[in-house]
Amino acid sequence: QVQLVESGGGLVQPGGSLRLSCAASGIIFSINVMDWYRQAPGKDREFVGQILWNGGNTYYADSVKGRFTISRDSAKNTVYLQMNSLKPDDTAVYYCHAAGPRGSYWGQGTQVTVSS
Repeated sequence: QVQLVESGGGLVQPGGSLRLSCAASGIIFSINVMDWYRQAPGKDREFVGQILWNGGNTYYADSVKGRFTISRDSAKNTVYLQMNSLKPDDTAVYYCHAAGPRGSYWGQGTQVTVSS
């Protein structure tokens, strides 16, 4: 099992920045990839970005490319989502997800609200 705990959400004005964290615990060696997803009210959950646990390659949805950056601290088993130039459309619950040969795991989510 892998446990994921997100933190760092909150209220921010348009154009502002936030950094989300996702701390992983449990069978860490079984993780191949960690993703961020988000779900806005009344909408489906959508992919935001991904980082490969080994190698650190990253991939992003077009809607966040150039504004969001995913990074990892292997020593802390933590993945970060740095969000810059935030827009009201970025308002959503952000979820951390981990996947590997032993399964797929989700965090509880953290709310990000972009509003003036």
